[in-house]
Amino acid sequence: MEKQKPRVYVTRIIAEKALNLLATECEMKLWEGAMPPPREVLLEAVREIDGLVSLLTDKVDEELLKQALNLRVVSNVAVGYDNIDVNAATRHGIPIGNTPGVLTETTADLTFALMMAAARRLGESERYIRDGKWQTWDPTALLGVDIFGATLGIIGMGRIGQAVAKRARGFEMHVIYCGGGHGYQSQLIGATRREMDELLRESDFVSIHCPLTPDTHHLIGERELGMMKPTAILVNTARGGIVDPKALNTALKNKQIGYAALDVTEPEPIHLDDPLLTLDNCLIVPHIGSASVRTREKMAMMAVENLLAGLKGERLPHCVNPTVYNR
Repeated sequence: MEKQKPRVYVTRIIAEKALNLLATECEMKLWEGAMPPPREVLLEAVREIDGLVSLLTDKVDEELLKQALNLRVVSNVAVGYDNIDVNAATRHGIPIGNTPGVLTETTADLTFALMMAAARRLGESERYIRDGKWQTWDPTALLGVDIFGATLGIIGMGRIGQAVAKRARGFEMHVIYCGGGHGYQSQLIGATRREMDELLRESDFVSIHCPLTPDTHHLIGERELGMMKPTAILVNTARGGIVDPKALNTALKNKQIGYAALDVTEPEPIHLDDPLLTLDNCLIVPHIGSASVRTREKMAMMAVENLLAGLKGERLPHCVNPTVYNR
């Protein structure tokens, strides 16, 4: 008798190469909708599965884990895993996989793209033309700020923060940082540690690269924005919840800071009536930090490799809760 393949559920269409591998090794069910599966659909689906491939839009919590009696592994197609109750998963003996490292360079590229677009007011300039305002060359129109030689403050000197700092060297920026990081690596790339308040006061650009945790939720709020230079530019490619959106709207509207460039928002997607969308000095893109063909394929393959390892009873190549193996 042929051995039954493990049953897996994939909550969204991911790279074809990864799906083909899953379909070969597993009995796969794929949610093909453009939006995430509704909560009730996901809760129903997990009752019969051995493995789950989730995205950051899928909440994996105690309620779901109690429904998933046969679940052996959850593999998140993301570096972050704030959509997952890791402690609950560990209690249930379920390893959680993620995809670290693979999107580092791509996200650092977007960080610099946002920084440059905000500094040179590219979004406003493009709208300026479409609105028929470009009548002549104007020596005072749409003046931006220089990146070359400016001070860049990085909050969170992990992989992505370090990659951004390396790019900044090409612009002869003075790089300072606070939060988690590796001192030795920071010295190699010429970054200097600061306390967060010092970093906010000194920086011309502030770029966020820390994870979203209870301690970092609204880490950047009214107090912190008030410390920044009135010309400063805030860039967030980490998680939307790290920045208090109401405080940011007030700071931008009142010109307490110069500009914000966001790849992530709170909530996400941002509501169309959100006041941030009415501001010329706020550039928002739809969470595209890892959105290159090569990177998204690598993320999907890493997620599938994590899943298959878990289904075989092997240690996940990239496990966010390794203490689960001590049970």
